[in-house]
Amino acid sequence: MLEIGKTIVSFDVLEEHFLCDLLKCKGACCVEGDSGAPLTQEEAVTIEKIYPHVEPYMTPEGKTEVELQGTSLVDSDGDTVTPLVNNRECAFTFKDDKGIVKCAIEKAFLDGKIDFRKPVSCHLFPVRITEYKRFDAVNYQQLDICKPGRECGRGQLLPLYQFLKEPLIRKYGKAWYEELSYAAESKPWQK
Repeated sequence: MLEIGKTIVSFDVLEEHFLCDLLKCKGACCVEGDSGAPLTQEEAVTIEKIYPHVEPYMTPEGKTEVELQGTSLVDSDGDTVTPLVNNRECAFTFKDDKGIVKCAIEKAFLDGKIDFRKPVSCHLFPVRITEYKRFDAVNYQQLDICKPGRECGRGQLLPLYQFLKEPLIRKYGKAWYEELSYAAESKPWQK
């Protein structure tokens, strides 16, 4: 583990390779899991405010779940999350013309309708952040659904931390990311 500021970063984030291969995984990260996407309280409030701009991109099933459950809810672990359709896929999804499950929030952002891209937990996936009182644990969650992403990343020699540059800067700032990059390149733990 590597300590940067108030974070403890798993070496896997620096050493593993990754590049989403949506043509193979079909957006499985928006479908698989035991709960909705983790949200901060601020994100939950934001999603409620922007919902009218996101709704046109969603499936009828997703809209129904938001009507029933709200734009966010607290799961059995006590975490604030997005609602799910049939206890599987995130309510804020749609399928593109290639059958890939994508984020309706991000689509509204890309179309210039809103200025919020998507929950940072989704933007950072397959990295997961666990917040403790004194630090955040930054870990790579290696799931079977992301095997195509690992293969694609190895083929392109793209380290996971570089693949996630934008969301890591969004979460922790540019100076933090520069320190992470320096550590990844110098590998002080291997000396």
